[in-house]
Amino acid sequence: MTTLNPYISFRDNAREAMEFYQQALGGDLQVMTFGDMPGMVEDEAEQRLVMHSMLRTPDGLVLMGSDTPAHMEYQAPQGVSVSLSGSDEDALRAIWAKLADGGTVTMPFEQAPWGDLFGMFIDRFGVSWMFSGGDEQG
Repeated sequence: MTTLNPYISFRDNAREAMEFYQQALGGDLQVMTFGDMPGMVEDEAEQRLVMHSMLRTPDGLVLMGSDTPAHMEYQAPQGVSVSLSGSDEDALRAIWAKLADGGTVTMPFEQAPWGDLFGMFIDRFGVSWMFSGGDEQG
């Protein structure tokens, strides 16, 4: 089996972001810090930073993320969006409201010219999201 999962890089706030996503999407969040792995910490102040995290939702969605240590170059997410789609409008609207809280809506989640619901926002962590709702997603 092969899977494709978003993996988001953060600078010092991966745990906060992943816990925020867990509150919005539900599911089980696993977090491993740099301090959990012997020999992985170059700067003692970074022991609690997230080396790897994985959120697995009840619907089978998987979202992963980690912090970028100070000695590595960091670039904020850009040019890619996490896309969430489905046919349950009420569920999508509820998740939209949670994830967009504290972010910037760039296109309201409403009926698009092609007939489906569609919207976009940048969440409070700088991650771009696209939502699509309708009977047939693809």
